[in-house]
Amino acid sequence: MTTHVTGTREEWLAARLALLEEEKALTRRSDELARRRQELPWVRIDKDYRFETENGPASLKDLFGGRSQLLVYHFMFGPDYTAGCPSCSAIADGFDGIVVHLENHDVAFSAVSRAPLPKLQAFKQRMGWTFPWASSRDGAFNSDFSVSFSEKQQAQEGIEYNYRHEQPIPLDVARKDAATIASRSTPDGPALFSAMTGTDPATYARERPGLSAFVLEDGAIYHTYSAYARGVDGIWSVYQWLDRAPKGRNETGVWMRRHDEYGER
Repeated sequence: MTTHVTGTREEWLAARLALLEEEKALTRRSDELARRRQELPWVRIDKDYRFETENGPASLKDLFGGRSQLLVYHFMFGPDYTAGCPSCSAIADGFDGIVVHLENHDVAFSAVSRAPLPKLQAFKQRMGWTFPWASSRDGAFNSDFSVSFSEKQQAQEGIEYNYRHEQPIPLDVARKDAATIASRSTPDGPALFSAMTGTDPATYARERPGLSAFVLEDGAIYHTYSAYARGVDGIWSVYQWLDRAPKGRNETGVWMRRHDEYGER
């Protein structure tokens, strides 16, 4: 017999209507935050960022594809990874269906990672994805937008991620002790996810997830917004559904796999 609170349909409806008022307030608050995002000052980008794409070498302007706006998902796939981050892969499972709608609303979309393009293309084919995915391997794009870090930063200087400073961790410690790695998932996330990407925890954690927005106006490109860590939860469709399921996220450890790996363990 369930230990959860039960009740009559009338009791459920009364509780649901009370919750509805809070949900409406949250929606209005979300609308206000969206408006404030759009009011952030734009920062002009003069650096010539270069990428490798399936259509050849590209500039940041090329990623706009003739549109005035660009959304970028910073996908955790470093040069030493053998496969994409499982969490980023789960988020990316929701990209294909929205790209056509964005493109027909004057918004371009691209994932960007530091892994070389052939590695990205092979993983993209494995996952059955079609969304644009560019490699920034030889440029400063990822580091400038605070989603990739050097060994020196990680071990000696500390890193600036999600608008906070993370203290340095000696590499010999970080490589062996995943508990020293900050995790936005369950505590076992860094150890298991690093293994699932063919790396050690330190190498895995030198890449971080995020999203960034850009606008092209009068020939100039401006950075308008970036979000990191749980700031990307809003585009993570599986969690939006789980938050509405009876038991919610219900996480006691890493449960997520890439979509072609369920049933293997």
